[in-house]
Amino acid sequence: MKIAVAMSGGVDSSAAAAILKEQGHDLIGFSMQLWNQRRGINIDENGDPLPSRCCSLDDVYDARRVAEELGVPFYVLNLEGEFERDVVQPFVASYLNGETPIPCVSCNSRLKFASLDRLAASLGCEKIATGHYARVEYDWVANRYRLFRGRNVQKDQSYFLWELTQEQLSRSLFPLGEMSKPEVRGLARDHHLAVAEKAESQEICFVPDGNYAGFIDRYLASEDESSRLPGPGEIVDTEGEIVGQHTGIHRFTIGQRRGIGIAGARPLHVVAIDAAKNRIVVGGQDQLLSQEFTAAGVNWIAFENPTTPVQAHVRVRYRHAEAPARITPLENGRARVIFDEPQRAITPGQATVFYNDDEVVGGGWIVKGRQA
Repeated sequence: MKIAVAMSGGVDSSAAAAILKEQGHDLIGFSMQLWNQRRGINIDENGDPLPSRCCSLDDVYDARRVAEELGVPFYVLNLEGEFERDVVQPFVASYLNGETPIPCVSCNSRLKFASLDRLAASLGCEKIATGHYARVEYDWVANRYRLFRGRNVQKDQSYFLWELTQEQLSRSLFPLGEMSKPEVRGLARDHHLAVAEKAESQEICFVPDGNYAGFIDRYLASEDESSRLPGPGEIVDTEGEIVGQHTGIHRFTIGQRRGIGIAGARPLHVVAIDAAKNRIVVGGQDQLLSQEFTAAGVNWIAFENPTTPVQAHVRVRYRHAEAPARITPLENGRARVIFDEPQRAITPGQATVFYNDDEVVGGGWIVKGRQA
């Protein structure tokens, strides 16, 4: 087949390209330039640029080098405008609204897959391949494409792919879906790829130091929009008593214990963020437990939109061990999720994904929690 391969310059996407090349496919490699490093937003305390993991020039160079090693034509897509509009700006707005966003999901489905899909179709490519640890299969009986976890549970990335549509899944290839990370590195070494020993990146790509609040401060300053910052406000307990002051709600997230700046008789956690009142609400560990929440923007993969409740195991963040729950469809692409047992720190802005064993049933965005 003629296949478009997303090449980020990392070992995973490089190994995926090597596998497909070895299988005899006709490949076209693409890297995506997503963030303008010249804007000077990501800097350290000395004003020096932070090392970026957002398709930096080094990453593009590495991807081009691998493409040359494999004998694959290679192109760079400049998606800086789309990335800022569809990923960065919603990320900033979400934090200012008292949420904790996870931009990697929308970046995958709404930007990377959507952009590659259009380009691949124009070039006559039948499939789009990436280095995600996930699997996609076609169910002839149901006439649907189904999404599954990668075999390597520790590296599984199906959580970030739940927004993919049937049309996108029909053209998706995940060559690493059956492999473990050591196997992938071994394959890269066997092919003598220059990135075989390249380290992984764990942070959000456009916030290389992990300081989300600092990024938001610098980003809004660069846009002359610092007036959007929430500013100081009250920290209150769950009874509404003022127990302290904060310097901006975007510096906090549900479940946070360190850095609140309050000494108490018991450990205090952020249990709610009230953007309308510019308040941080703190409480004990037990007050972080919730049994139900509402999801919006729900995408069902395993079947068409259901009209009756669905039983599944539900994950409320990437590192959360999913738990059994009942999912009741609501109007306008929403759903009510009720766990069998209360879960800790269900956080608006995060993605929730529904599983049936290894299969991704669907997913959505957490928009409102409810205390147990």
